[in-house]
Amino acid sequence: MSRVSKPYEIVEQALELSTTDGLVVIADEHSSANLRWAGNALTTNGVTRGRTLTVIATVDGAQGTASGVVSRSAVTADDLEPLVRAAEAAARGAGPAEDAQPLVSGVPSSPDFTDAPAETGSEVFADFAPALGDAFARARSGGRELYGFANHELTSTYLGTSTGLRLRHDQPTGTLELNAKSPDRTRSAWAGRSTRDFKDVDPAAMDAELAQRLRWAERRIDLPAGRYETLLPPTAVADLLIYQLWSSTARDAVEGRTVFSRPGGGTRLGETLAPLPLTLRSDPHAPGLESAPFVIAHSSGDSASVFDNGLPLAPTDWVRDGKLERLTTTRHSAALTGLPVAPAIDNLVLDGGGERSLEEMVAATTGQALLLTCLWYIREVDPATLLLTGLTRDGVYLVEDGQVVGEVNNFRFNESPVDLLSRASEAGRTEKTLPREWGDWFTRAAMPALRIPDFNMSSVSQGV
Repeated sequence: MSRVSKPYEIVEQALELSTTDGLVVIADEHSSANLRWAGNALTTNGVTRGRTLTVIATVDGAQGTASGVVSRSAVTADDLEPLVRAAEAAARGAGPAEDAQPLVSGVPSSPDFTDAPAETGSEVFADFAPALGDAFARARSGGRELYGFANHELTSTYLGTSTGLRLRHDQPTGTLELNAKSPDRTRSAWAGRSTRDFKDVDPAAMDAELAQRLRWAERRIDLPAGRYETLLPPTAVADLLIYQLWSSTARDAVEGRTVFSRPGGGTRLGETLAPLPLTLRSDPHAPGLESAPFVIAHSSGDSASVFDNGLPLAPTDWVRDGKLERLTTTRHSAALTGLPVAPAIDNLVLDGGGERSLEEMVAATTGQALLLTCLWYIREVDPATLLLTGLTRDGVYLVEDGQVVGEVNNFRFNESPVDLLSRASEAGRTEKTLPREWGDWFTRAAMPALRIPDFNMSSVSQGV
């Protein structure tokens, strides 16, 4: 039976097997723990472990450098040589890679590169699970049912290259989604949280929030489609701005294909996008939102290049004081466009200088406004304007002169996040949030609530 090598040993052994001009090896050690519940009772729980190895071979040729990428799971020492040879064969059979650059070098090694991978397990829920049980009891006595799940993942990534890089990053990712329903299932409310360790989540507070929303929903008010003053909670703001970030590649903007393209040529860098002093930024060291401080690219695409693996990441302002400051670039697209190198970073923060909580923004509302819970089924309609469509979900509430007076029907919306930034009249206090739509791919976000004077609810939806 083959010995299961330690992650750093797998990386070193793969590099030793290389016969091509360059090699990048990424070993991802995964572990996860989860809880699921329904009707105020736990239903399942589980713990998993796994390994994925990605080998990127590069071959220099007369026409340029080609790359070949092969990934496999559950790799042992006996699987290494076939995997490396497969990556090398893929590189030799490919044409020159458009994004080819010299492999990154000169980055100091991680001091814990040879340490065992970090792991999560059921112990991560040691304090959370009893608190959840208490929330079940309160919900049961209050005549509501709680459904949802908690998931915690920990990935230790070991990155080694033939140019001498030996880098390591441990990434914890925790998500909590809680849904409360009335016994007749006619009323539903949702809350979600992002966490690194489940020590900063409070099921009791979330249950109290959901109980209040179910009470609001006891009165039903039907409203037609139209433009309404709308309070977007942090989770909805995150979903919209994450999509904006994903759509902000410099090359596409320079080539005239996106909302960040300037009519007549060039980009909109330097233009004012928002009258409020909004700053949209990413920082691998942001407290509570820490992410990899170097590029980890398992494949090349519009916003990532395998040749950039190991490139250090720095705090980046995408929008600064309302002005478009940066568009995402790889080293290759930066060279093509003449713009600074600005790789994507796995977190996103919007600061607007506001101090009010969402509840305080509700209380400060004069006249009528809508208060959303979250958005879902978001899809792009027009990349030239970044027009998105989607649905409201799990509660839209009517606010009148600072008081929530009832629940209204759901809507389909049509809006561009870039336009929303230009029309926002107030930004609240920035807080950590869990994107509802993109939470499977992007969890590290901190956003304020935004007040939009004329949010476009384009049609009534029968969604829940």
